[in-house]
Amino acid sequence: MVQVSSPSPRRSGAARPPRRAAFGIAATATAAALAALASVPVAASAPAAGPAARPAGPAAPPLAPPPVGDEDRAGDHLTVTVRHAGARWDGRYEVYCHPEGGTHPDVHGACGALDRNTRWGHDTFAPVPTDSICTFQYGGPATAQVTGRWAGRPVDAAFDRRDGCRIDRWNRLVPFLPDVLPDLRS
Repeated sequence: MVQVSSPSPRRSGAARPPRRAAFGIAATATAAALAALASVPVAASAPAAGPAARPAGPAAPPLAPPPVGDEDRAGDHLTVTVRHAGARWDGRYEVYCHPEGGTHPDVHGACGALDRNTRWGHDTFAPVPTDSICTFQYGGPATAQVTGRWAGRPVDAAFDRRDGCRIDRWNRLVPFLPDVLPDLRS
């Protein structure tokens, strides 16, 4: 049989250990740790040159590009070539944004769609990742090729509507890319 003893009630005359003692030990340990850190030379904290001196472990992720600034937007010019989207949409269109202009049928809407989908660290025209799980749906034969410069970066992207992921990628950029769904319903 195991006996468990409970703490006896404290007597009113018993001496209580001072709280400062525990605080003093913690303060002394903290001060010693800070002093040790302060004595480390700056050069010792920088990584040594050479491949052998690098610590083993995962590589640091690449830095994200800086946010898009107004100076990057001055050259926003894209050419979109649409094929197999219907007679009223097929053709080649120029789009200038910041300031708006070009031969696109809805320049204001096209620039708005592009601006809505432009976020720092995200490629507006990135293809569907190869490991994506997409629905087997067909959105029609429409294709588009986009070239030019957007947010200070070169663009060369292809679009189609052959599965659910690619349809979603296309629809995010409507009206920059034509809304071909009404054409399919007729």
